Amino acid sequence: MSQSEHTLYSGGAAGAESEFGHWAERHAITEVNFTFEGHPVHRQRGLLSLTAAELAQGDATLAAIARHIHRQLPDTEASRHLLLSIWHQVHHGESVFVVGRIQGDGTVTGGTGWGAEYAKQCNKPLHVFDQTRDAWYRWRGTDWEPDGAPVVAATRFTGTGTRYLEPNGKAAIAALFQRSFGAPRPATRPPVAVDG
Repeated sequence: MSQSEHTLYSGGAAGAESEFGHWAERHAITEVNFTFEGHPVHRQRGLLSLTAAELAQGDATLAAIARHIHRQLPDTEASRHLLLSIWHQVHHGESVFVVGRIQGDGTVTGGTGWGAEYAKQCNKPLHVFDQTRDAWYRWRGTDWEPDGAPVVAATRFTGTGTRYLEPNGKAAIAALFQRSFGAPRPATRPPVAVDG
């Protein structure tokens, strides 16, 4: 299967999402970054701005997740829209890769955790690189187990995670793409000015 047949679904935000996008571009993989009006994005490639009606498609799921993980839904529209854009990332991917931290109760920290819980509900392959433990884990239906060195097997996959990307998280994303797609294309460089 060629790399051009793959699509990364992400959000283009600073941190893990931007890093997933960087490596997708280096490997000539299609990139779709869900955003919404007023949301700052770090990557411009593949932006898809969601309407209010499109964002609302995930409302019922977010309410169910909130009850399941005993968290409150955000009270600001921007925060709720951010979680709904993550819902779209997970909804469109066939497998989900996350960089963050797994908590003692089995949930993932932050907004990323909502996406991870949605992936669990949908029984999508879910892989989390835990920056604190410096290792990949895979959800096996009732618990996490060490995942070794996962690869992207699905043509449509989600890459998301923390804004606070550590060096080991960056390395984990780069290695995931290397294992899955081989060596990347050379990085593009700005043209060199020539005198004369």
